[in-house]
Amino acid sequence: MSSNSKKILVVDDEELTTELAKTFLEKHGFDVIIAFDGEEGLSKAQAEKPDLILLDVMLPTMDGFAVCKKLKESDDFKNTPILMFTAKGLSSDIEKGQSVGADEYIIKPFSGKALVATIRKHLGITE
Repeated sequence: MSSNSKKILVVDDEELTTELAKTFLEKHGFDVIIAFDGEEGLSKAQAEKPDLILLDVMLPTMDGFAVCKKLKESDDFKNTPILMFTAKGLSSDIEKGQSVGADEYIIKPFSGKALVATIRKHLGITE
């Protein structure tokens, strides 16, 4: 399975972070959609049906934990990998992410190489 056909939704309110992630992921052959708050993230997820979602925790309108929980409760997204993508790295934050269904918890600042490897792992993409 090639990454060319894989669509990733990046939900983060920091423009610099979304631009860096978008540029890096597109360079690795992924289609990238951006949302800047929780509500927009939910609506873009429902409209675009991404293969994987990178989701910040601290978002305007609805936090990432609430977005993740809503998506994972839906039949459309219960099998879609959701990677929490945040500066909140306390073990309590990681546990909360797992409790709402996050498949992985990535702490910012992130390594682009590690991010791509994690995404590929969750999408079942081999080099």
